[in-house]
Amino acid sequence: MLRKAALNTGIFFLYLVSLLPFWFLYGVADVIFLFLYYVIRYRRDVVKLNLKNSFPERTEAERNKIERRYYRYMADLMVETIKMITVSEKSLRKRMKPTNPELVNHYFKQGRSIIAAAGHYCNWEMAALAFGLLTNEKRIIVYKPQTNEVFNDLFNRVRARFGAILVAMKQTLRTMIAFKNDLTFSVLVSDQTPNMHEINYFTTFLNQPTAVFLGIEKLAKLIDAVVIFYRIDRVSRGYYTYTLVPLIEQPKQTTDHEITEAHVQYLEKLIQEKPQYWLWSHRRWKYRPEDINK
Repeated sequence: MLRKAALNTGIFFLYLVSLLPFWFLYGVADVIFLFLYYVIRYRRDVVKLNLKNSFPERTEAERNKIERRYYRYMADLMVETIKMITVSEKSLRKRMKPTNPELVNHYFKQGRSIIAAAGHYCNWEMAALAFGLLTNEKRIIVYKPQTNEVFNDLFNRVRARFGAILVAMKQTLRTMIAFKNDLTFSVLVSDQTPNMHEINYFTTFLNQPTAVFLGIEKLAKLIDAVVIFYRIDRVSRGYYTYTLVPLIEQPKQTTDHEITEAHVQYLEKLIQEKPQYWLWSHRRWKYRPEDINK
């Protein structure tokens, strides 16, 4: 009971912080960066190892530069995510702009639903919020529930502020079947790590054997949905664009794992271009193929 009360107090504090203007929050972010990088050295061993394994062809100096830029951006990401609790629709539209929103109606007019793969790249939480403004048809965000119910509920309330429907990963199939007669636009984060018992497929991602979920591929084939990538680009501090990149238009004509490889390779291309914007402090490579075969 005391722990839950403390968490609720923490959420109220985050709400108050979210009311502060962006310019002030970025001043806070500058301090957070120094604290994360130099004082507590938050997961720097994880970040260094991930960068070394992902970019063996780059020099140590180059990887150190990426590392520093990553922590600087992570501090911005933290305050921007808090700001999403109360950000206005007007401000959101100004800071997260679509480059080709007409693609949604293009496919909907054909009677086609859409499934988008996204990554933990740039500000995915701001993009999730802006996703709710894209169309009046059903917008579905598939999420992996957090262990902390209080914060899980907070994030879901924030993501749903502009009309998106939040669906827990294990409920996705049931939801898709329920909406089979409706046009839907669904977004799934494609770079999450499956639990060991959920692993059915490994691919090569950033030079390493990587376990991936096959959910996007399975769902696309089930409902014959167009598969796109939900690409986010940072324009400047606090300003982004997002682009809907078609990957697969005829999922039922693809071979096994073709859809999965398409979205994994697209994300890898993005990361190679500007690696500082991916979530390097995540323990992405927990499992190897040999671990599964034991």
